[in-house]
Amino acid sequence: MPAGTLYRGREGMWSWVAHRVTGVLIFFFLFVHVLDTALVRVSPEAYDSTIELYKNPIVNVMEYGLVAAVLFHALNGLRVIAVDFWSKGAKYQKQMLWTVMVVWAVVMAGAFYPVLEHTLRELFGS
Repeated sequence: MPAGTLYRGREGMWSWVAHRVTGVLIFFFLFVHVLDTALVRVSPEAYDSTIELYKNPIVNVMEYGLVAAVLFHALNGLRVIAVDFWSKGAKYQKQMLWTVMVVWAVVMAGAFYPVLEHTLRELFGS
């Protein structure tokens, strides 16, 4: 590769990538959510069977992933707003990114049991 064409990914680039990936994942969740909710009008029986499919440990782990994606996207979005609109935002963007990551990790640790309680009880008993 010619010199200068390969970007060595640093924190800022990875937050940029993660922000876009989480945005796409949230969009797909909302798309599926609208479709499965629309089943109520078309066929209540189909809706009920779809909801039953969602009551399994794999979907519960995916819900935890959804919480992680929404939380990161929201916190990083606030950081991007601060970088864009605060006069000192660009100077402190790296510190704000690490603050976002720490807050995200703490909240995700706190959300672990409440979100995955059903799965944990099913896998390991009451």
